[in-house]
Amino acid sequence: PPPANAPGPPPPPVHRGRSPRPGAPVRPWQEEAMRDPDATRFIPRTAGVPLAAPSRWPTADPDVLRPYDALATQVMPRIKDAPLARPTEAPQQPKDEGPSVAKASGRMAIASLISRITGFLWKVLLVAAIGSGIATDSFNVANTMPNIIFELLLGGVLTSVVVPLLVRSQDDPDHGQAYAQRLLTTGVTVLFIGTVIAVVAAPAFTSLYIDSSGEASAGLTTAFAYLLLPEIFFYGVFALVSAMLNAKHVFGPTAWAPVINNLVVIFTILVVWLMPGSIDTDHPSITDPKVLTLGLGVTGGIAAQALMLIPPLLRSGFRPRWRWGLDSRMKEFGGLALWVVGYVAVSQVGLTITTRVLTKGTSGGVTAYNYAWLLFQLPYGVLGVSLLTAIMPRMSRAAADGDTKKLVSDLSYASRISTVTLVPISAVMTIVGTSMGVALFAMGKGPIANAERMGQALAITAFALLPYALVMLQMRVFYAMKDARTPTLIMIVMTVVKVPLLFLCPVLLNAENIVLGVMMVNALTYVIGAMLGQVWLWVTLGNLRSKRVIGVILFTVVASVLGVGAAWVVGLIVPSSLSPVPHAWIKLILQGIVGIAVSFGVLMALKVEELKPVTSRFTRLIKRG
Repeated sequence: PPPANAPGPPPPPVHRGRSPRPGAPVRPWQEEAMRDPDATRFIPRTAGVPLAAPSRWPTADPDVLRPYDALATQVMPRIKDAPLARPTEAPQQPKDEGPSVAKASGRMAIASLISRITGFLWKVLLVAAIGSGIATDSFNVANTMPNIIFELLLGGVLTSVVVPLLVRSQDDPDHGQAYAQRLLTTGVTVLFIGTVIAVVAAPAFTSLYIDSSGEASAGLTTAFAYLLLPEIFFYGVFALVSAMLNAKHVFGPTAWAPVINNLVVIFTILVVWLMPGSIDTDHPSITDPKVLTLGLGVTGGIAAQALMLIPPLLRSGFRPRWRWGLDSRMKEFGGLALWVVGYVAVSQVGLTITTRVLTKGTSGGVTAYNYAWLLFQLPYGVLGVSLLTAIMPRMSRAAADGDTKKLVSDLSYASRISTVTLVPISAVMTIVGTSMGVALFAMGKGPIANAERMGQALAITAFALLPYALVMLQMRVFYAMKDARTPTLIMIVMTVVKVPLLFLCPVLLNAENIVLGVMMVNALTYVIGAMLGQVWLWVTLGNLRSKRVIGVILFTVVASVLGVGAAWVVGLIVPSSLSPVPHAWIKLILQGIVGIAVSFGVLMALKVEELKPVTSRFTRLIKRG
């Protein structure tokens, strides 16, 4: 027998989890706890016991089984007897994936919101300053030309192909410095030559977009075009530098630069408003003081927007240098660029025919279309563009690494976030569209009839907001995989469907309602494009986790219908005896607040997990305030 003073057996370890049952086999995690009670260990989940409070929706992204917060910290147990890294050994640096999508897009959404509000403000002020008739139509057509030509030159390429290629070039020994320098040299050269040619050919562009049988003024449009077409160069510089910054996960300056542009344009329009007289639409001239001031001021705003990005680019470590010549990657860029130019060219065929059809109607049709489209894109510009800009480098990295699972995960996540944020807004826009048009555009020189048409055009096309966002997302996925051919083919199908329907609008509708028919055709085209893109991605990538996306869509539609119903009921209590503008403002505010609150309230009650990044972001902002 052991001596009386001999130590007894060691006391059993204190378990912080469930203790093993007597006679039960000892599990590996229990062995670790018995050897070292302070060791970090995993507690197995008990079958049938939920992880959290009962919820219809999982607390983790089912695509990759990770929390929705991409920056969540995971505590990993130390591997027994694994040696620590030696001080002299440089640990392998993980690939920089930048900030989380939710955080990066949230920051940009604030800047985009201010940008869109100020951008919309100067459009409203323009109608108040010069009306919504021939003068505004001429300005809008001329102001569209730089965007169209820029997209044909490099715009579509810079916003789609360049970011994936820049991300891939960061694996070079010089971290992509030489490739970015070649890209900048080629881009600036092409933009400068294209801008000079476009300014010289201004009258030809006017004849392309203006139908002389309508009420539009070709002379005034040409005068504005001479002043506005130099924007092409500055649009290109802005897009090129933005792509270089985004590839480095620098998003802030590119999101805030348009605000500077809008402030410059607002100041310009206020000056034009205070100037005596009106724009002479009968004898248009580039020397007309209001035409000259408006054209130079708007172009100056785009120039300020582009130049604002130069200091952040230099701070990011990039050193500009003229570097000529083509390497294998630039040749790859050229091949992808040709398909993107084809995509843009096909899309501009549809836009050109759209403009010609609109100019066949009554004056103000082009303005109603442009402003309704501007309002339509407002929520997408604040939420959708921010999300795409933040997620594009991640998708590009996943595609470069051949990680199809992660690529599909990002696609599914972006689709669900777009659904829960955009569908309720589009539903409310349908019911408040007419009130919004009257409230915003029936002031100054803007007649109420034209303002109502703008609102009606918005209400008709609002249902296509989510399909439009999905089409833009799907195109980014194809470009991340260096597939520029498929988006072009999809756009061809969309245009083939769109053009015949556009030509039917003047035949089936009277002159005042042509713009409504055009907006409907435009919306249906994006519905077809979203369906076609989804099928094509399914064929290319396989399982897209669509069941989860469809579930989110169904729940969001139900919540949005309830929100629209509540907004409609609230609209009934607004007295019709009020004058049109106050009546429109009261309905817009009441129906907008109630519709949005009910829609998102129902989504929160249903515990739709995809809404959590949005609600948590706003909660943090409120707490900071």
